[in-house]
Amino acid sequence: MENYEPTVVAFCCHFCAYTAADLAGTMRLQYPTNIRIVRIPCTGKVDVRFLLEAFEKGADGVYVAGCLEGDCHFLKGNFRAKKRVALAKRILEDAGIGGERLEMFNMSAAMGPRFAEVAREMTERIRNLGPSPIKRPKSTAHSAERKEQRI
Repeated sequence: MENYEPTVVAFCCHFCAYTAADLAGTMRLQYPTNIRIVRIPCTGKVDVRFLLEAFEKGADGVYVAGCLEGDCHFLKGNFRAKKRVALAKRILEDAGIGGERLEMFNMSAAMGPRFAEVAREMTERIRNLGPSPIKRPKSTAHSAERKEQRI
């Protein structure tokens, strides 16, 4: 567990959060390399199934980063995303995965330091929670695949 590095997926809106991530890089701010950024036109385009699918595909944690409330380039996209994140958190909680593995953050394009801070915060949160409960150890996954092949 001491060498555990979580995989964290960040769904970032093109106009603000993705630009903030770019600014963080330009400013040479350090943030964990385990963040996997998915650029989207607007956080309003994030569907609950995308959030849940990220966990299915191996993410230990996920966050959605969008424009500041009231400053969405698509007017209400970040408010839609906020509702969808809340729904996905309830689903994750009910499924026993834990709603705390998913979060929503708001930032402007000029908030490069905030992007780096959020990346560190989420990585530390997920590191403390440990691997996602739906992840199978590799040895178990391989033996299950071999068993399926035999059937």
